[in-house]
Amino acid sequence: MITSVLVANRGEIACRIFRTCRELGIATVAVYSDADATALHVREADAAVRLPGAAPADTYLRGELIVKAALAAGADAVHPGYGFLSENAEFARAVAAAGLVWIGPPPASIEAMASKTRAKELMGGAPLDPAALTEADLPVLVKAAAGGGGRGMRIVRSLASLAGELAAARSEAASAFGDGEVFLEPYVENGRHVEVQILADAHGTVWALGTRDCSLQRRHQKVIEEAPAPGLSPELTETLYALAVRAARATDYRGAGTVEFLVVGDQAHFLEMNTRLQVEHPVTEAVFGVDLVELQLRVAEGAALPAEPPGERGHAVEARLYAEDPGSGWTPQTGVLHALDVPGVVPTHPPLNVRGGTPRTPGSPALRAGGDAGFAATGGPAAGGAALRARGHEGGDAFGPADGAEAATGPALRAGRDARYAATGGPALRAGGHEGDDAFRPGVKDPVYAVPWVRVDSGYAGGDSIGVHYDPMIAKVIAWAPTRDQAVRRLAHALRRARVHGPVTNRALLVRSLEHPDFTSARLDTGFYERHLDALTAPADGERHAAIAAALADAASRPGAWRNLPSQPQVKAFGEHEIRYRPTRGGGFEVVDDPGVRVVDAGPYRVRLEIDGVVRPFHVTDHGDGHIHIDSPTGAHALAVRPRFTDPQDRAEPGSLLAPMPGTVVRIGDGLAEGAKVTQGQPLVWLEAMKMEHRILSPASGILTALHAVPGRQVEVGALLAVVHEEDTAS
Repeated sequence: MITSVLVANRGEIACRIFRTCRELGIATVAVYSDADATALHVREADAAVRLPGAAPADTYLRGELIVKAALAAGADAVHPGYGFLSENAEFARAVAAAGLVWIGPPPASIEAMASKTRAKELMGGAPLDPAALTEADLPVLVKAAAGGGGRGMRIVRSLASLAGELAAARSEAASAFGDGEVFLEPYVENGRHVEVQILADAHGTVWALGTRDCSLQRRHQKVIEEAPAPGLSPELTETLYALAVRAARATDYRGAGTVEFLVVGDQAHFLEMNTRLQVEHPVTEAVFGVDLVELQLRVAEGAALPAEPPGERGHAVEARLYAEDPGSGWTPQTGVLHALDVPGVVPTHPPLNVRGGTPRTPGSPALRAGGDAGFAATGGPAAGGAALRARGHEGGDAFGPADGAEAATGPALRAGRDARYAATGGPALRAGGHEGDDAFRPGVKDPVYAVPWVRVDSGYAGGDSIGVHYDPMIAKVIAWAPTRDQAVRRLAHALRRARVHGPVTNRALLVRSLEHPDFTSARLDTGFYERHLDALTAPADGERHAAIAAALADAASRPGAWRNLPSQPQVKAFGEHEIRYRPTRGGGFEVVDDPGVRVVDAGPYRVRLEIDGVVRPFHVTDHGDGHIHIDSPTGAHALAVRPRFTDPQDRAEPGSLLAPMPGTVVRIGDGLAEGAKVTQGQPLVWLEAMKMEHRILSPASGILTALHAVPGRQVEVGALLAVVHEEDTAS
């Protein structure tokens, strides 16, 4: 029996695994780099071991250090999470050799499938030969043989760029996974990315736990995922299941894994098998009512799965909230995350399902099943709000009021083989999994399937800093509902109303994506963002009104006496907006130059404006970082506080290339030196930040008059990398 688990990972996935461990009574151990010394996953663990250094190659990719940490902390098992060493067979062997339980597939299975080249051969395909490539074979995709997440991937559309893209992909793959092997495969334009979740035990049982659609991607990294994949024919679904089970059986697989396909029409093309838990696993958990981490632990302990998986119900959609600017080339962002608050859920400890935590639904009476999961029934329990618990409460298998009080009208409880209970005004809840079960099936939950709910998985809390060394994902927000339309609407609403204060994020893009007609109609393919990015990143409506609210909140926080004589308007600038207002005789304010806006009331934190006859509230927050955050039911804005006068020293020389983010200079263009001729769009400098490489391009054709970038040097955002003097083409 596993008693203590070290998670060989960080951030969101470490926190998510810890949550299940706590629910099962298993102790937790974190590892952390110097950059993660105060990270949330470190704070949540029962014990933590430092890995000296900051870069992944010095810390989370050092398998020998992680095994040593597990032994030092007294852990008896290691869970790799995803990314880093999760698909490294040698690490799995080292864990087992140290006498620890490896919570993952056998090393031989990892070797067979974690290398994308060997996986294709096993499934009857083969990578392309770069030496034999012709223009007729284009476009092709360069892909890292180890790992995933879009790292080490490049689209090649011309033979002239092949060598450079291969080199860039190798460099990025080596940095992210410790393995620079890459390969080529045909690149299919605008197909659907569909995958099948599998789970296998050591007793010959393999589950195919439904499909997921992950077609909305940027830089080959998934942005929005859902389960089940909409619009697949029953025949195609069965084909996908059969291929996924075949892949698992061919490698004597154990544990959780994902088989990925590119679907074009009714044709499925095998892409790869990820021998680990996926980032998007919560949508599968939601529709099947399972806790995949718990099932991984059970399988690692040698337990047998039931012959058939539970049935799927409803629909779930997940959106990845990134610290990045989609409108500026998806540039990663850093800084302090001042606030992360999604209405109705706890950001870092959302409930899962029955016995592993259960979705919270409005109304909030807590019914508990298995002694470790909270139910909240819509409409509340009967009067009195007594919390009820099943299994694990006094009385053994019998249900009883947790507080010794039962409401006047029920709920009606039945204990026994099918332990059902129903709360007045709410959904019927069921514990036990299936008719005739005498006990809970390990890892199988029965969540509240009645009203939509939201879950948040995150590795950050308000006040944490987002740095440059790791992936910029802040959180995953997941919504479940009985239908796809309801789930999509619930997720969009939760994201729109969330308070996310700090670095620029993709939150607005997520909301617009979920509301886009192509998405709501399930017209999905991997070219979605290529076609729609400009519209999805256009300036948000209502920014002017948000700036007015910010100016009035600032004025309300600095009260002063009104004067009998008319006064000159006060002026305050936020972002691109200059707001003119004056105090009124009654202690309020009036806005100048915005005739359609009337101030209803204004305080330091909340302002109400009547805009063209409609009253709207605005919540205003100043964290003292030079930006004002304005949240309203119609959207959120973060506006820079603009000084009245600019500092001449802040002006950069024309042609200056400034670092768009903090990072490390990994290389400069071949043969580049001061005085060299460059052309517009030519890559000059490669920066590595958040495990991705970013190219800095020449803004114009001309002469490189300065080159300050040096490989290996750390640079801050805004650092001067180079200067290009544009050629005079008029002569």
